[in-house]
Amino acid sequence: MLTPSISRRQFCAIGAAAAAAGSLQPSTVSAEDASSFQLKYLLGSCMYGYQYVGEIFPEVRKTGATAIDIWPKVHGNQREQLADLGEQKFAAMMAEHDITLGCITQYKLGPFGLQDEMRVANRLGCQTMVTGGKGPVGLKGQELKSAVAAFIEKMKPHLAVAEQMGVTIAIENHANNLIDSADSLKWLAELSPSKHLGIALAPYHLPQDEQLLSDLINTLGDSIAVFYAWQHGMGCHKKLPKQQELLQMPGRGDLNFGPLVSALKQINYKGWTEIFMHPVPRGVPILETAAEVTAEINRSRRYLDAML
Repeated sequence: MLTPSISRRQFCAIGAAAAAAGSLQPSTVSAEDASSFQLKYLLGSCMYGYQYVGEIFPEVRKTGATAIDIWPKVHGNQREQLADLGEQKFAAMMAEHDITLGCITQYKLGPFGLQDEMRVANRLGCQTMVTGGKGPVGLKGQELKSAVAAFIEKMKPHLAVAEQMGVTIAIENHANNLIDSADSLKWLAELSPSKHLGIALAPYHLPQDEQLLSDLINTLGDSIAVFYAWQHGMGCHKKLPKQQELLQMPGRGDLNFGPLVSALKQINYKGWTEIFMHPVPRGVPILETAAEVTAEINRSRRYLDAML
């Protein structure tokens, strides 16, 4: 736990995280907003596998990001590293590299097991957590709407803690979850009672249709807290040659991100953008060295920024 001995520099860095995360309130896009619009990048620690945070933190700014999203096992182990290092040391290391903790991803804890983790996030100035949306799968129509409403009702005590801690719980449309389809995302956005319940939008898990995805972004609007710049490519569950595995990355696979970026610009998107893929097996870096991982992320970032 952070102690009263935390330095002024560390304290300022943690306070800056809240400002860096920005507001997810609706806004009207003016000509000035449109011309100055930029994606706000977040770096996923699991892109580097189980590498030590002391090796990953120097890479964050190199990727154009200002903050890191830490993942626990099996995808990464940086959340476990935080526990081992202690919050004060972890905060000091981030401050040394002028970065903040933008997100903690916690699928294992699930949406109803995040209360203690939200308190950790609060102490470290982190305003976003990502998890899945548990519930019955395969529903459609009114059954789906009712199930999403029931999920939200069950979330209310956890949203009360999220509000106290200044955290947004972003639900990813992960496969084999209640929230896994475009319709389920629309119901989640429409029925959400709190700005502290948001969406982590993963195009990978949806039809690879630029029009559908860009329309969905426009519909979801400021409910989106995290946008994964991630496409299906040839999938992430079977070991493939590296060049085929990398087709998940923006600019490599068939998905044209132009309409998606245009939609993000249209809604004046203020949430995080995380360039992303899953390697096979989980827990390894997407490429062998930290420098290679960073270069690959920057390749995708140049592609996305060119769309602006």
